Amino acid sequence: MIRCISLLEEMVLVMKLLFLTCLWPTAVLHSSHSQHHRLHRRQQMSFARKHNSKREIKMRKLDSTKVRPLKTEQLLHIEDHDFALRPGFGGSPIPVGIDVQVESIDSISEVDMDFTMTLYLRHYWKDERLSFRSNKNKSMTFDGRLIKKIWVPDVFFVHSKRSFIHDTTVENIMLRVYPDGNVLFSLRITVSAMCFMDFSRFPLDTQNCSLELESYAYNEDDLMLYWKHGNKSLSTDEHISLSQFFIEEFSASSGLAFYSSTGWYNRLFINFALRRHIFFFVLQSYFPAMLMVMLSWVSFWIDRRAVPARVSLGITTVLTMSTIMTGVSASMPQVSYIKAVDVYLWISFLFVFLSVIEYAAVNYLTTIEERKQLKKRGKASGMYSMDAVQAMAFDGCYHDADEDMDLSPFPEPCEENETRASQTNISNADTPRLKRKRSLKGNVGRIILQNNHVIDTYSRIIFPSVYIVFNFFYWGLYI
Repeated sequence: MIRCISLLEEMVLVMKLLFLTCLWPTAVLHSSHSQHHRLHRRQQMSFARKHNSKREIKMRKLDSTKVRPLKTEQLLHIEDHDFALRPGFGGSPIPVGIDVQVESIDSISEVDMDFTMTLYLRHYWKDERLSFRSNKNKSMTFDGRLIKKIWVPDVFFVHSKRSFIHDTTVENIMLRVYPDGNVLFSLRITVSAMCFMDFSRFPLDTQNCSLELESYAYNEDDLMLYWKHGNKSLSTDEHISLSQFFIEEFSASSGLAFYSSTGWYNRLFINFALRRHIFFFVLQSYFPAMLMVMLSWVSFWIDRRAVPARVSLGITTVLTMSTIMTGVSASMPQVSYIKAVDVYLWISFLFVFLSVIEYAAVNYLTTIEERKQLKKRGKASGMYSMDAVQAMAFDGCYHDADEDMDLSPFPEPCEENETRASQTNISNADTPRLKRKRSLKGNVGRIILQNNHVIDTYSRIIFPSVYIVFNFFYWGLYI
């Protein structure tokens, strides 16, 4: 019995061994397959990681300014330096190059003596604290937000009244940093500055204006301001034009400015010359003044006995000249010296005024001559002579006291007035009046020439001749 049990146990052990022998190759094969799968998966992950890394590096190489690096990988170590101090503090002055592109000259004001200009202002300097590593020497470009964190030159405009940086759609500021620390700082600015104008030749003048740039805080021991490319540092838009001026030239220059409390400073100048277009002022001032002067000469050809006509013409021309002079003065600054246009307008006003004075002299001398003729002939009493003179003063016509003065020309309205007066004084005056009226027919021109005063005759020649000579001297001197 015991023997049978032992035999049974041996058979069970043999069967287990056979079973294990059958399962061993399968387990080994499965284990080998799992290890191979894990290894393949690790290789794929490693390849993907390397591919992504290469792709990221490639993207950074394409445009390093568009990918914001991590804080630990920042190229500009701004927080590691004190940018309140200028570059190279304590050493030689830092050179700052300037170049300017003038976009437009917006306005020129004679009354305020200033001009308004829009320009691109660019600064160039080197700050080694901003240097960074770059395999392909690529620069980085920033907007105005970085300006407050680093040092920039404090350039300002001397004699400026107002200025501003354009901010549509954002502030027009550009900062470009190169790997070696060179910096480009660009602004778009509109500035209004003073221009010391000389109006002694206005409107035949040429004005020289300048826009001056200077460092506000750093004198020549700390900052050296200079034109980056010499005379080529100043460029202008080809389409710049002004309504009243022709821009003759733009030029760049430099100099030094001294302040008693702070020392010497480098100063840069943008110089430009403006020559005024005269055609506008010829139409608005000179030509109307010429017409008024020539219109005043018409009175020399009007009958000296037409008092209302000649007086009205003289007063009208005087008032018109006053209006022209007032309009010119209103658009000009109140300067204490005489301008070229003032010379012309005042001389023209003098000619117009003298034409009125000329007729006053003619009228007075004619009255004296009339009295002498009446007294010499002895045909009129003193009372009647006074009545004739008074009648002339009221109705503008000469009234003779002798019925036989048939050659004295009288306009028809004056004849009617004198006829009414003669009805109360002389009863038989109708026949001489009719005789005089018939004698006027066909002889008006000859009678006007015969009855003109000698002063009118000479004035017709002297006034135009002197005015023409004055114009020759005036335009020859100022043009």
